[in-house]
Amino acid sequence: MGEVSMDDIEATALRLGIDISSVDLDSIQRPPGEDFGIKSDDDEDLYQEDGFEMEAGFGNVIVVDNLPVVPPEKFEKLENVIRKIYSQIGIIRDGGLWMPVNPESQKTLGYCFIEYNTPQEAELAKEKTNGYKLDKSHIFIVNLFDDFEKYMKVPDEWTPAEIKPYVPGENLHQWLTDEKARDQFVIRAATFSEVFWNDPRQMMPELVYRRQYWTEGFVQWSPLGTYLATVHRQGAAVWGGATTFNRLMRYPHPQVKLIDFSPGEKYLVTYSSHEPNNPRDTHRVVLNIFDVRTGKVMRDFKGNVDEFTTGGSGGVSGVSWPVFRWGGGKEDKYFARIGKNMISVYETETFTLIDKKSLKVESVVDFSWSPTDPIISLFVPELGGGNQPARVSLVQIPGKEELRQKNLFSVSDCKMYWQSNGEYLAVKVDRYTKTKKSTYTGFELFRIKERDIPIEVLELENKNDKIVAFAWEPKGHRFAVIHGDGPRPDVSFYSMRSAQNTGRVSKLVTLKSKQANALYWSPGGRFILLAGLKGFNGQLEFYNVDELETMATGEHFMATDIEWDPTGRYVATAVTSVHEMENGFHIWSFTGKLLYRIPKDHFYQFLWRPRPPSLLTPEKEEEIWKNLKKYSKKYEAEDQDVSLQLSEQDRKKRKLLQEEWDSWVEKWKRLHDEEREMRQWLRDGEASDEEEEYEAKEVEVEEVLDVKEEVVPFDLDQME
Repeated sequence: MGEVSMDDIEATALRLGIDISSVDLDSIQRPPGEDFGIKSDDDEDLYQEDGFEMEAGFGNVIVVDNLPVVPPEKFEKLENVIRKIYSQIGIIRDGGLWMPVNPESQKTLGYCFIEYNTPQEAELAKEKTNGYKLDKSHIFIVNLFDDFEKYMKVPDEWTPAEIKPYVPGENLHQWLTDEKARDQFVIRAATFSEVFWNDPRQMMPELVYRRQYWTEGFVQWSPLGTYLATVHRQGAAVWGGATTFNRLMRYPHPQVKLIDFSPGEKYLVTYSSHEPNNPRDTHRVVLNIFDVRTGKVMRDFKGNVDEFTTGGSGGVSGVSWPVFRWGGGKEDKYFARIGKNMISVYETETFTLIDKKSLKVESVVDFSWSPTDPIISLFVPELGGGNQPARVSLVQIPGKEELRQKNLFSVSDCKMYWQSNGEYLAVKVDRYTKTKKSTYTGFELFRIKERDIPIEVLELENKNDKIVAFAWEPKGHRFAVIHGDGPRPDVSFYSMRSAQNTGRVSKLVTLKSKQANALYWSPGGRFILLAGLKGFNGQLEFYNVDELETMATGEHFMATDIEWDPTGRYVATAVTSVHEMENGFHIWSFTGKLLYRIPKDHFYQFLWRPRPPSLLTPEKEEEIWKNLKKYSKKYEAEDQDVSLQLSEQDRKKRKLLQEEWDSWVEKWKRLHDEEREMRQWLRDGEASDEEEEYEAKEVEVEEVLDVKEEVVPFDLDQME
């Protein structure tokens, strides 16, 4: 299909009687998986770079050399061994395994050809089995079939390689050096994805980069803000930079549905599910773990969908997401997934199981990593009809040593919340009452950094209150709980340490009857946004936990999403396309002042660009806080300059309006003078236009408006 010009579209519309000017082209959406011949920005070179190959050719064929040379009676046994090894990596096509035979001796020649469905499977088979030791005498040598053609083209005479001049790449962290200390965010609306600077001083965002059809699903920042990821039918891609957003790497994975970065951005996990065409076949899942910088597949996982549905929350097709959870902090040393009666923990040095075996835990249903340390918390429910209590355990990795265990009785459900510094773990426990007809909730609070990991039990004053939301203060010792069964629940704040007793949890305050069902702490702690979403229609309350006072209240009607910027200075509220009306976003200050509104039709996503951790030491940050007035003078001066600029802009705007008014008045004065003779003629020769030079007289004029004749009958008898 050739390119279609706008002239062709207009001509076709005219022929069909369609008014093209009344059509909103941006609102036209393609059905999923259909392109109608319209190429995406990446399609033109998709199959010419990064190892993307069409099925034509031999890119999906490997050659396995150094096999045993066997007679005909052992041929079938050797073929079964080879098929068993290589079918674990990918799907071998029908008739796709061929071992040539010496026509004279009828023995195999010591090599075979294997044809997979895709070039990616062939490449993975080469990586996994080249050097595989079948026995002492037979170590596999594996190559792609296409490599032989490449080797045959090597010239007999050596020629020095062309040395290309070094071209430095763009500094991917340059955006962090913005002189105005602004943050970036990405939005996705209609067919466009756009990156902006948040510029609250100018009361509007500043466009950085804009691209149509940039992604076919969603966009996602990496955890430290270095990369922006997009998803496509052929796989995922990452882009980077401050303003240019060049493509840095592609990750081939057909029909990719979900992606997830490791915390340190070293690895990217991609996921796809493939429903069978034949009902008797199984629903398969494919997961790849890529090295973000090189694009190399470090490990892949394939299996039935049932193998990936245990634990977690959310996802697609019943699969918990993320399937793999990363541990060990920003070093990306470990990742783990839950299975039936086990937790499989892998280390990224070899991408194999620690000690070559999983952690066996009978009936485990959930686990989570400490954000900073290689410690796993896991939950096991009650077993044997309550004879064996539920338990929460803390396990050290890689030694798999149990650090602490707490048995729990009459448990209905359990949820674990780690504090961002890994200092505390809160376990919300729903327990049955004695009658088993209802439940109540309490908290088990673990002090991870203290000796022997002491545990405290916290119950609300009304322990029958439903827990609506729970959230730790980032980097802090406080937490907030929304609780209550009524339409306006209460919000309580607690501290893990207080001036009176540093080792006991204490309540700070309870706010009664709030229109809130969600908690959003500032990334820097201290401030929290109490939000009423869904049924509360976007009620907002900005609260200072240090001073225990409300700073401001507001409303973003029908708000669906709330997100703080990474510095805790600003917060965005958004109405996405979940609602048909009022789509767009608002930007607020941390004190609750509405700075600006941006309406956007067909609005899908708003994401702040994350920042890497500060390079300042905690002591330096504390020193800055203590001397904030000294440091703030520079920025107050800049704010004053911006304010003066805005004032100057307002002054120029008012001056322009005044000049337009004066010009309009002058125009009508000139017209008034041009019509002077006409007015004089209309006044019977009176020359002056001034009203005060005339004498006012009242003149009464009688005027006959109508004459009507009527015959009145005359009665002579009445006269007599």
